[in-house]
Amino acid sequence: MAKVKVEKARALGSCFGVRRAIKIIEKAAKEHQEIATLGPIVHNRLVVAKLADIGVKVINELDQVQDRVIAITSHGAPPQLLSQIQARELRVIDTTCPIVRSAQKAAKKLAQAGLCVIIFGEATHPEVKGLLGWAGNNAVATLDGGEVAKLKLPRRLGIVSQTTQSHPKFVEFTNELIRAVFPNVQELRIINTLCQETQKRQEAALELAGKSDLMIVVGGHNSANTQRLAEVCSPIVETHLIETAAEIQMDWLSEKQYIGVTAGASTPDEAIEEVVRKLESLASGD
Repeated sequence: MAKVKVEKARALGSCFGVRRAIKIIEKAAKEHQEIATLGPIVHNRLVVAKLADIGVKVINELDQVQDRVIAITSHGAPPQLLSQIQARELRVIDTTCPIVRSAQKAAKKLAQAGLCVIIFGEATHPEVKGLLGWAGNNAVATLDGGEVAKLKLPRRLGIVSQTTQSHPKFVEFTNELIRAVFPNVQELRIINTLCQETQKRQEAALELAGKSDLMIVVGGHNSANTQRLAEVCSPIVETHLIETAAEIQMDWLSEKQYIGVTAGASTPDEAIEEVVRKLESLASGD
């Protein structure tokens, strides 16, 4: 197995929004004894554990706040939650990704214009929950354009996307929805809220998968953008999503000559390098 080549995707790992969120929360941690975050700052267990060591505690409900400081995660928050935080007079550390904030503004703009807002995304994901809040009462989130068409929809519709969804799937969803609602719809507005950094990582992963015998995707198992990377690669080549190098199995490497590695936008650099080293070591028989 000495001839096995391990190559990283040309674009992978921590994006600007994640690095920014971590930088903000680390700075805040130096000023406060304890900071509570409503959910993990980013969807990566390694990052969350590292932040816990400096006093950043993950909570699920506002009632669990023990100090007077709370952090909004990089996925953002709905305005209703921000109002509750304000009512409790808590100090807010806002790490919302600027791309997510732009998507929130887009959803709000469509809602204020009187359109029913359709969000292409996972309804249970924190970012999408936030977008639904900014889109007001007349909004729905789904990944199935056909299901939306079965609803009793008004004649004026607006469409946005969860920022980490894939471009091809957003196009497919939009086309499916348009076919279903026309000619009944009177007005349809589409705002492209996809994150370009996420798209670059998906394109790079797709390119690498095309010449690899095996793809390893590194990132949190609960990370939406990491899951998208695995979804992009898996139809092309054998693909495994792992969070740490310890999850690599020797039999994956059997008869593989070219192994590609990519990583989600919340994956720390050290986790990626550890995976590459482990693959190279196993491949060489060390």
